[in-house]
Amino acid sequence: MNSVPQGRISERIKSTLGTITPRALSGEYSSEAAVLMLIFERHNEPHFLLTRRTEEVQTHKGQISFPGGMRDGTESLEQTALRETHEEIGIESRSIEILGRFHDYLSVTDNRVTPFAGYIDGPFTTKPQTTEVAEILFVPFGIFLDPGRLRIERMPYRGDMRDVYFYCFEKHQIWGLTARIIRDFLAEIRYTNTA
Repeated sequence: MNSVPQGRISERIKSTLGTITPRALSGEYSSEAAVLMLIFERHNEPHFLLTRRTEEVQTHKGQISFPGGMRDGTESLEQTALRETHEEIGIESRSIEILGRFHDYLSVTDNRVTPFAGYIDGPFTTKPQTTEVAEILFVPFGIFLDPGRLRIERMPYRGDMRDVYFYCFEKHQIWGLTARIIRDFLAEIRYTNTA
């Protein structure tokens, strides 16, 4: 178990991500995207910043997701995650410490999605892009460790069946790729409610 105390969650994440080799997808995909797992602490507990997408966006209407989007030109995937975060929720990259890259995932829309962990130390304000972001959610890590909030369904995926995770938070269901990334990430950093 990692010995970094909960109050230093950014150090724990940075240390862990610095020692793993992120899984890179080498198969076929239609395009590249990046998301930012934006982490901050409130009431002595780490939280994720998530967004609820509007009904106006092209894909995943109304779903809960990390800030992020498609790679633009020759920018790095880290730059993509930071740019999209600024565009969607108004937080500038200079306010965010990138802690590391996580594993690649393939979305149901056939995009390679690369998550980056980012940390905000101290207060911050958001300004949602109203055509893309209907709501900003601050979700404690502990939500994803509570068995009472988890539902698992077997669903078809690329010609196979796989477990899909659904987490209940307030009136929302956090599911799909976002839930899978969070579940894998918390397992990788070995986070527990008593960490």
